[in-house]
Order: sequence, then C-alpha cells, then structure tokens
Amino acid sequence: MRAALHVLSTAKQSCSIAFSFRAWIAREGQVPERQRLSGTRPVTTAMKRKEPPAAKQSPAKKKRPDLPEYHVTPMLQDDHGEDIWPAPKDQMKQARDIIIASAKADENVVICPDKDADGLTSGVILHRTLQLLGLSPERIKVHLLEKGNAIHSEAESEKLAKHDPRYIFVLDQGSRRCPPLVDSPETTTLVVDHHFATPDDFPERSAFVTACNSPPVATTSLLTYILCSELHPLVEEQCNWLAIVGTHGDLGTTLKWSHPFPDMSAPLKLYTKKALNDVVSAVNAPRRTATYDVLSAWTALLTADHPKDVLKHPRLHQAREEVATEVERCTHTAPKFSPDGKIAVFRINSKCQVHPVIATRWAGHLNSKALEIVMVANEGYLEGKVNFSCRIARCARARENEVNIIKSLKAYASLPAIGDEDSKDEDSVEGKSDSAPEEQKKPLLERLGEDFARGHVQASGGIVSMDEFEELLKLMRIGEKSDAQKKREAERADQAKSPAKKKAIDTSQKNTLMGYFGTKDKGKVTAS
Repeated sequence: MRAALHVLSTAKQSCSIAFSFRAWIAREGQVPERQRLSGTRPVTTAMKRKEPPAAKQSPAKKKRPDLPEYHVTPMLQDDHGEDIWPAPKDQMKQARDIIIASAKADENVVICPDKDADGLTSGVILHRTLQLLGLSPERIKVHLLEKGNAIHSEAESEKLAKHDPRYIFVLDQGSRRCPPLVDSPETTTLVVDHHFATPDDFPERSAFVTACNSPPVATTSLLTYILCSELHPLVEEQCNWLAIVGTHGDLGTTLKWSHPFPDMSAPLKLYTKKALNDVVSAVNAPRRTATYDVLSAWTALLTADHPKDVLKHPRLHQAREEVATEVERCTHTAPKFSPDGKIAVFRINSKCQVHPVIATRWAGHLNSKALEIVMVANEGYLEGKVNFSCRIARCARARENEVNIIKSLKAYASLPAIGDEDSKDEDSVEGKSDSAPEEQKKPLLERLGEDFARGHVQASGGIVSMDEFEELLKLMRIGEKSDAQKKREAERADQAKSPAKKKAIDTSQKNTLMGYFGTKDKGKVTAS
C-alpha cells in the first residue's frame, strides 16, 4: 500500500513539473533542444510577437521638407567686405540724423505705424526714443489709418496735414512712388520699412531706410530698434521686448536669435517666450475684427511697461475670441486649383481680416509636388472689393527654384485675356485692325493699380475690384481641368459613344439544366 502511494505521489510531482515547464515554454516562446532535434511538436504552442496590423496597412507619410533657419540666409557685403545689415550704412546714418533732428526741433512729429504687431511695436519704440531724447509727449502725434486705406491715399494725406507736422515717420506701411505725403517743403518724411521696393518706390521728397535688400531681411520693428538703440542707453532696456514681439509677429515665434540678429536671450528669459508670443496674438487680434479696432492694440502697447500689462486688457481678449471663431468658420472652405497644380485658391466671405491667417495656415498644411502659392480671397472685408493674401506653400520653400509671389502675380495679370487672340485674328481678316488705341481694352495689370501684388516676395496680396479678380482667376485658369484630365475624359466619352469599341454581349444561353446536372453519359437519364 505504501509503495502504491509513493508511486502515485511521484507521478503527481512529475506531472506538476512537466506542466510548469510547458507553461514556462509558452511564456518564453522557446522550444526545448530535444524537441527541436527530434522534430516533435511541443505540447503548448509558443507565443510569437507580431507587428500591429495598422503599421503594415498605413501608408508612409510624406516627409515635411527641411527648411533652413532664417538667420543663416547668406548676407550681402559691401566693397570693404563688411556685412550690409540690417540696412545700408548710409541709409542708417541718415535715418538716425533725422530722428535726432526731430527731437531737437521741438515741433510736431507724426508717427504713422502699420496696424500689425510689427508696425505697432515699431511706433512705440520710436515714440519712447523721442521722449528719451527730450521731445515733449504733446509734440508726438500718432496717425492710424482707416480701414482699407493706404498711407499714400489722398484721404490720409489730408488727415496728416491737419496735424501740421514738421516730421513724419512712416513705419512698416510698405511704399510706392507718389507725391509728397504732405505738400509742404518744410516737412521732412522718413520711411522705415522692410517690404519689397525699388529705390524709386517712395514718396517724393522723402528719405528712406529699408531692410528689403539686406538678407536675412529684418522686420521694421527690429530695424527701428537697432536704429534707436544707439541714440540713448535706455532704449535697449525699455524696448528690447517690443522688438521681439514685432519680429515674432512677422517671422514666426520659432525664430532663432542668432547672428546677425542681436542676442535676445536675456529678455526672452526675463519676460518668457510664452508671454511674448501671447502678446503677438493679442496685439494682432483687434485689427482683424470687423470693427478694425487698431487703437486698442496701440494703447495697450504704448502704456505697457511689461508684456503682462498688455495681456491684462479685456478688449484684446474679446478680439482674440472673435477672430478665432471667424477663422474656424472660414478655414474649411474647399480650394480650387490651377490646371498645373501650382496655385490653390480659397474663397471666403468675412468682415474680419482673417484671410492672411488662413493663407498662412493652409500654406503650411497643403503638400504636393507642384503646389507653389496658396491664395485666400476675402469678398466680404470691403464692399465691392476682394482682399486677397498669398503665401508660399511650405512644400515649395525647399526647392531649388525660389518662388516669387509678386513676380508670379504680375506675370498672370500680364497674360492676354482669353479670346483676345481669336478676336485679333478676326479683326485682321475683316480689316478692322486700324481701330483707335483708346477703344482697345487695357491689359489687366495696368487696370489693377498700385494695390495689386504688394508686400513681400514670400507673402504678398492686394485689393482689387470683383470684376478684375474674376478676370485674374480666368487668366490663372483656376478650377479648370488639366490637359491630361481632359484627354482621359474625352477618351472615355469616345469609348462610350462608339459601338465598335464596346464588347458585344452574347444573349444566347449556353448553360442548361441538363448541362449543369448531367452525367458523363449525357444520353442516359436516370429515372427517379
């Protein structure tokens, strides 16, 4: 009896050991060497780790192009081998002389800043510099443009003249060739800017300092800061954060402050990058609202000693919410493309100035081998007008051939109108080619005026009439199908119409019940 119990106990222990060993095999996913050599199958199937099915099925995403850092853009040098930055030295010297003279003259000075973060901070930097140089605040006037107006318009010139200015400073407004802003020989005008311009694209009897030809192109706020920081020792301490806000407003919040840009590590640490970037959004919001409330943003910046002071203004928070809601409403508009895929056009209708924001957003999102320019056209901002903004698509920035938006827009507007060539041929056949030039329609580019294709080569836009914009879209062939698409559709239509190309359908039935159920000996049918 004891012997039987001992045998039973030993058998249970062996089974327990075997079960534990097999469980370990299953856990570890291994097969004992004896089973591998003998070829026997393990009792428990080994668990193998498999790749998730999603990883196999999902296609590989397109890699975003690696863009070079802005500050490493090659710089130009003068005849002495010195860098030309942020603007030519002779322009910088003349600008500083005018600023000093305006402070000493103790006469009316009018500052005309643009409406965005770059323009407004430029104005505040100059405003504080003039006070540090001894000019009375009562002598400093600020002129903010009306919605849809340019500084070069007659309406704005009349308003400027009412201030009886001795000096006028135009900051970040862009520039064009025009008569003097104020028709007085005693008035001195200085244009401080960074938008694309030729030496002739400035008002008559005006001086200018521009960064547009000195890459990497500095913003107007940074150019103004560098101009003024040498005029008084306190400018750097009071205005360094303003220069950061203005520069981030135009060049983006990820800009690296490396050579040739000044070292801003101290103010970035003191005020924090997040707070400064929040100021950018807060200051840009009021001018985008339907009420065009630029004054609130200017007042917030001018009265602030710290970036957090700007963020305390309740009106700026309200404006941000209004703009964010409108951007979200208009962003999801479907685009139309040119046949070659180079241009994408979004058409929206909003009383808010959200078209530049949406253009920037889609330019960073859309991705294709052909895409170059993203255009967002707003038909509701100004009555009877179309305000449009263009941005270079991110996917096109890393290509060898650089995209020039201003050049591209003017090239499209210079194309002959669709049907002009046919009409010319008909006139020549009928002998009508001797018509007067006054009766012939001017090219679109000549009719679009000075508000077309303004700004930067990478970020341009314009204000045109509804009819002229529709004509521009026709010249761009927006919404038309490519030649390849037309050819494919023509082939399909031709194949559908041609009976010879259709496959004949045999209506006779070859399969029968006898053929389906029949046996090898089809002549015999077994009776049931």
